Amino acid sequence: MFITLVAGEVSGDQLGAALIRAIRTEKPDCQFGGIGGPLMQAEGMDCWWDCGELAIMGLAEVIRHIPRLMKLRRQLIKRILEIKPDVHVGIDAPDFNLGVEKRLKARAVPVIHYVSPTVWAWRPGRVKTIARSTERVLCLFPFEPDYYRQQPVAADYTGHPLADDIPLQTDSEAARAALAVTDGGPCIALLPGSRLAEVEKLSTTILDAAEILTRQDPEIRFLIPAATDRISSFFTAAVAQHPRLDCQVFSGRSKEIMAAADVVVCASGTATLEVMLVNRPMVVCYRLATSTFALLKWFRLFKSKYFALPNILAAEALIPELLQDEVSGERIAQEVTHWLQHADSRANLQQRFDQLHRNLRINAAASAAAAVLQHISSSSDGG
Repeated sequence: MFITLVAGEVSGDQLGAALIRAIRTEKPDCQFGGIGGPLMQAEGMDCWWDCGELAIMGLAEVIRHIPRLMKLRRQLIKRILEIKPDVHVGIDAPDFNLGVEKRLKARAVPVIHYVSPTVWAWRPGRVKTIARSTERVLCLFPFEPDYYRQQPVAADYTGHPLADDIPLQTDSEAARAALAVTDGGPCIALLPGSRLAEVEKLSTTILDAAEILTRQDPEIRFLIPAATDRISSFFTAAVAQHPRLDCQVFSGRSKEIMAAADVVVCASGTATLEVMLVNRPMVVCYRLATSTFALLKWFRLFKSKYFALPNILAAEALIPELLQDEVSGERIAQEVTHWLQHADSRANLQQRFDQLHRNLRINAAASAAAAVLQHISSSSDGG
């Protein structure tokens, strides 16, 4: 059995690795190839290209990369068709993956899209495009399959592997000891994103907030997990320009840093779900290129009341969301200070996060693997 996969960024690499591991539990001899990251490669996948090739942020930013992405897509499709896999799984990255899936589907390759695009938040008309492009959608969240009921595509709620991987209780003291940050004042985690473009948009503002917080409390400490070597180098240089800050840059170790933190400042995305599962207060920031944000507003493409996953899952504003011009050093520092000073707010949030975590623990990787293997079986039977 051969399965091809395409993951577009760090979060996709995490999902892909969990999926490969779960499939191998049932099919130990299964082979995997495609586009992935170090975690998928560590699970035995033959990575033809690194997932960083697809990690491009925003509408305007994509335009200048179109020629390169089109060439990569042609080469990828050609290689997949030569292999004739039992199934192809596109993991997230819908702007790239759905085009690949549509062409493979037209050539009778069974296709699955893993991670529903956020049709509930913006561009709801994409549901029809998704239905034309793939045969099955594996959804991370329980409310998502309903959006596909009227379309000729199967949709399964398989859950999110992170909800199973992250324990219900995390020990902040143990995490701090592991990171060697046991002494000092409050500990703030700064998670500016897993993509360099995203980091560049938020880093100056986040470090401005750190400066403000340090003036308020000289004992405060900051921890930054860098998702890649390039981001580590970037942030090490940026932090050097702020000698007053007690700030450490780590290579990876994001979950340990979340667990060690009293409050987390993070970019919108999968990191907000991780912080929720680790159960720490957070401030979420989302900043796009000015031109990209203008396009979203002009065409009224954003439909959801919230953009941070914990708020979407709870259907209420549990945590502060800062969007575009709201993302300022002063505002971030204000929101962090609120969490630090209000123990009752932290306790209430902890209870809500715990319940959301319990609701999402459904052995997600095994559920997704079962759906993939069932799809292979039904496809081979002509179903």
